[in-house]
Amino acid sequence: MAAAGAVAKHEQILVLDPPTDLKFKGPFTDVVTTNLKLRNPSDRKVCFKVKTTAPRRYCVRPNSGIIDPGSSVIVSVMLQPFDYDPNEKSKHKFMVQTIYAPSNISDMEAVWKEAKPDELMDSKLRCVFEMPNENDKLNDIDASKPAPVQNASKQDGPMPKPHSVSLNDTETRKLVEECKRLQAEVMKLSEENRHLRDEGLRLRKVAHSDKSGSPTALALRDNGSNSLPSLLVVIAAIFIGFFLGKFIL
Repeated sequence: MAAAGAVAKHEQILVLDPPTDLKFKGPFTDVVTTNLKLRNPSDRKVCFKVKTTAPRRYCVRPNSGIIDPGSSVIVSVMLQPFDYDPNEKSKHKFMVQTIYAPSNISDMEAVWKEAKPDELMDSKLRCVFEMPNENDKLNDIDASKPAPVQNASKQDGPMPKPHSVSLNDTETRKLVEECKRLQAEVMKLSEENRHLRDEGLRLRKVAHSDKSGSPTALALRDNGSNSLPSLLVVIAAIFIGFFLGKFIL
């Protein structure tokens, strides 16, 4: 009875999630991580330490610490890459060891060294390796596929047709060239109109110097009258050219 009482331990105060198995899902060509949640439902601080039978195969963060009353800690257990053999069952195990924290903590290592066996609490978990089934592989492939083209086109908005853009540019260039040509013609007509105006003034002066009833005077009046339609055409051309230039440019 004395021996039995000496090895008796307190029941684990922490609540573990998952409680018994740490599952690692392959493929195991890269680091595989699973989380272990430790929750302290008591009204006292609890020290914890995570141990494993295969320390070279796993990386645990954090592997020890203190959990305040009513608080939780997430422990990340990282399995290193290895050659998986489905016929070989995993014999790896983890143990979460705990103890109520003393009132004054100055050295965590000293706390564990000075702890009495009957003060220690522990929970054991086994490691389970799982390979993804065919359905999981299909889901992973579907998830890695790029979005459909139609969705991308909706996000980016409708793209203009290159052919239509080329036609518009060609027509615009033609209109600009036509406008420049009309402006050149207008300038030419303006120059001719200026010459005609000067000639008309010269002829009027000559007409005033002659008698109003002489044949020369009558001829000059006819020439002046004939120049008026040309002047109107020039003015109309100037107006059209100015209007086209404003509209196009």
